[in-house]
Amino acid sequence: MGYTLNVEQVNTVLAALRKDYAVYAPKRFPKQGRYSDTDVIRYAEVETFADIVWGEKSDYPVKEVITPIQQAIFYFTEDEYRESKGPKKPILILARPCDINAQHVQAKIYVGNGGYTDLYYERVREKVRFAMMECGGGDDTCFCVSMGTNRTDDYSLAFRFTPGGALAQVTDESFLPYFAEMPEEDYTPAFVEENELKVEIPDLEDPTVRQALKNHPMWKEFNGRCISCGACTVACSTCTCFTTRDVIYGDNPEVGERRRVTASCQIEGFDQMAGQREFRSTAGDRMRYKVLHKFHDYKARFGDSHMCVGCGRCTHRCPELISISATVNKVHAAVAEIKAGMGAV
Repeated sequence: MGYTLNVEQVNTVLAALRKDYAVYAPKRFPKQGRYSDTDVIRYAEVETFADIVWGEKSDYPVKEVITPIQQAIFYFTEDEYRESKGPKKPILILARPCDINAQHVQAKIYVGNGGYTDLYYERVREKVRFAMMECGGGDDTCFCVSMGTNRTDDYSLAFRFTPGGALAQVTDESFLPYFAEMPEEDYTPAFVEENELKVEIPDLEDPTVRQALKNHPMWKEFNGRCISCGACTVACSTCTCFTTRDVIYGDNPEVGERRRVTASCQIEGFDQMAGQREFRSTAGDRMRYKVLHKFHDYKARFGDSHMCVGCGRCTHRCPELISISATVNKVHAAVAEIKAGMGAV
């Protein structure tokens, strides 16, 4: 079922939805960007059409709604502990196809991975429904088409926003009452067919090639360039690394809460073990680990897609202007070089 809505009608639908759902969408926060006098766009609860940033890519992904940067997992006293509570209301998230596909990736990691289901993820994710926002093609860092994440059918609603309102499609009949008496119009969502940026995904099936790639000199370039700040992984749509931290209340060390806090494989010391041993002690080693995990290891484990969805946020957030797309294209060239040296086709 399709509808055509002006701004006032969009606000009416949002008001009705907000009675039953916590509605999240990209929202602009003025003067809160990383540089002086700049804004940041991130997912937050919205109330009106004016709150929704639909013409620009958010700086941070949908995952902040489902797996916040910091979240309490339990509270403790000297004698007992109490598990934190999940969300009370269902959640409706307005998201582009790449971000919806990113949640499919996260679900494989958090739910049923090796027989273990992450409670704190599952209790939020089971309350989430998606409203797909059409994407106009992204910007010069997007390569969703190369990753096959430019399309999705996982949505209850779809919107094409314009300055004057929106076209809407309802695919889940439970949402039809929210559009009661709204003017109907046929609407079929459109998906991005081509990005300005294209990425060549390297073929890493051959273990001999992978081993040679791990020792390729290209990774040493990052030793003098990457500052291991972890900004790329915080902005990544699919990264899931975290650590835990105890927060003590007052002066009593036995009363407080345990929090799960976003962490990063790109930060020095993340993989440090007893005896101060690190498996990846240089920025180049850490970059190699991240890139090969995104473009080989995840797919080798779960078998259906690569971990990267091509949103390009990591490129935007990197203070050293390291481009993930340029890096993957370098990997593709390095693999071709290795195969040529092995006499492979």
